[in-house]
Amino acid sequence: MNIEIHGAGRAGGALAIASHRGGHRIVAMTNRTEGRVEAMAPSFEIVSGVADLRIIAVADDAIGAVATQLASAPAIPTVHVSGSVSVDVLDPIRRRGIAVGSFHPLQTLPDPEVGAERMAGCWVAITAGEQLAGMLNEFARSLGCHPFPIEDAVKPLYHAAASATANYTLASIALAEDLYERAGVPFEASRPLIEAIIANAYRLGPRTALTGPIARGDVDTVRLQRAAVEGSGSREGEIFRLLGLATALLAGADDEMLEALR
Repeated sequence: MNIEIHGAGRAGGALAIASHRGGHRIVAMTNRTEGRVEAMAPSFEIVSGVADLRIIAVADDAIGAVATQLASAPAIPTVHVSGSVSVDVLDPIRRRGIAVGSFHPLQTLPDPEVGAERMAGCWVAITAGEQLAGMLNEFARSLGCHPFPIEDAVKPLYHAAASATANYTLASIALAEDLYERAGVPFEASRPLIEAIIANAYRLGPRTALTGPIARGDVDTVRLQRAAVEGSGSREGEIFRLLGLATALLAGADDEMLEALR
C-alpha cells in the first residue's frame, strides 16, 4: 500500500517506520517543523507514487486546519490518528465524497523508533465506513496490530479509559517511587510486584486482583499508613489519600474505611 503521512512527530514517525517495515511505501510526508521529515531519512525512503491512504498525524487541535488544507488535494481515503477527536473534523474532505475515518493505536509512542517497535502487538481503534474499515483493518494487521471497531460517539470515553490506563497507573507508581525513596528502599525492588499486579489484573480482572489493607478491610493499617505518609507534610499525603479513596470506592469498601480516607 502507498501511504501519505501529514505529521512527522511521534505518532506520524512511528506509523511511517512501522508501515515501511510492514512492506508499505511512504510516498509523501509533510511536517510544519522544518527538518523533521529529513531527520526520518535513515529509517525509510520516500518513494514516488500515488497514495492509497492518507494519514493525518498532527496534534488534535491542528487536525481541522490540516483537513481544510487537504480539502482540495487529490481524492484519497483519509484518516486521523486521534483517539478522542470525532471523525467529523474531517468533514472538509468528506464533503467531496472521500472516505474518512480514524486509526488510533492504543499504545504509548514516546518517539518514532520506539513507537514503531511498540506498534507490533498493540490494539488499534478504527472508526470508518465499511469499505474504508476493511482497508484499515488489513493495514493494522500488516503492522502486527489487532484492529477493533469503535463508534465515533464513544471515542472521548474510550480515550479517557486510555488516559486512565497510562497516566493514572504512572501516577500511582510515581507516588510509590517517592515513598520507597523516603523509606530508603530502592525503587527497583518493586518491579516484580508491579509486574505481578499487572499480570493479575488481566488474569483475574482488576477488582478481583485488588490486595492489601483496603481490600481486606484493615482500617487500622490504612490509618497507620496514612499517618506515616502525611508525617512529612508533603503533598504525597493528599495524593496517597485520594488514590486510597478511589481504591476503596472501586473495592466497595464500608463506611468506616471510606471515612478513614476522607
